[in-house]
Amino acid sequence: MSEAVVRSNAVEVKPPTKKPASPWRLALREMRKNKLAMAGFVVLILMFLFCFVGPLLSPYSINDAMNVRNGNKPPSAQHWLGTDKVGRDVLLRVMLAGRTSLLVGIVAMMVSVAIGSTLGAIAGYYRGWVDTIIMRLADIIMSIPSLPILIILGAALSELKMDPANRIYLVMFIIGFLSWPGLARLVRGQILMLREQEFMQAAEVLGLRDRRKIFRHLLPNTVPIIIVVATLSVANGILTESVLSFLGLGVVPPTPSWGNMISAANSMIEFQKRPWLWIPPGVCIFITVVAINVMGDGLRDALDPKSKR
Repeated sequence: MSEAVVRSNAVEVKPPTKKPASPWRLALREMRKNKLAMAGFVVLILMFLFCFVGPLLSPYSINDAMNVRNGNKPPSAQHWLGTDKVGRDVLLRVMLAGRTSLLVGIVAMMVSVAIGSTLGAIAGYYRGWVDTIIMRLADIIMSIPSLPILIILGAALSELKMDPANRIYLVMFIIGFLSWPGLARLVRGQILMLREQEFMQAAEVLGLRDRRKIFRHLLPNTVPIIIVVATLSVANGILTESVLSFLGLGVVPPTPSWGNMISAANSMIEFQKRPWLWIPPGVCIFITVVAINVMGDGLRDALDPKSKR
């Protein structure tokens, strides 16, 4: 009798169910396994600290008076990377130039993502004549080489003698505007596939507005591909700005950038005898762009397993 009472009072304890990992957590786990991508991420963090925190620790200032007699000095204990032709510390200018180049790349990426993702989502959702107009506009922009357009616009800005402080923002917008068609095509393809899914049929039954369907239900599902393209767009923006600044058509002095610092080696004497003027910014461009591309490849593999090589 007692055994029956004990059995009736026994409570069956179920093992705790493990909560399934979210897609973002799974992507982060895959990203951590990619040592090359994590190395690129660490390099980018160090580069940001170098450019944004480094100038605060420098004993010199961008507002220091120019001293021509101290110009073109080789690296020393006082100036680790030497001085330029007017006596300014090259290390400080490399860090400040990094701020400009990284800012141009990031802002140009944001402009490209904002335009490309919005137009791509609208084209994929509405289809028909809306899709035709947006995609033909994208074809026109993609068919024209972007570098000649940027050179022409840069030359026009130089003729207009625009203030360098304002010119940098226009350069960011132009680079971003010319980069949106590729992302728009990718987002459009994703939207065309997603709009046939069951959750969109439920949204139709609920009578949601088109704006809510696009920006609350469709675009969030394209975030992985947008993140990958945005990461690579930063590298493209940095390279484009460097080329324009090297040609004297992008960011112009006194605002420093990696591109216009490399343009200091505009003669054989400076190229051969003063390598501290152009090698540091060139190395920074190389390291930053390679780190961004490596991290972008890792993000692509983590967020889109189908694209793994």
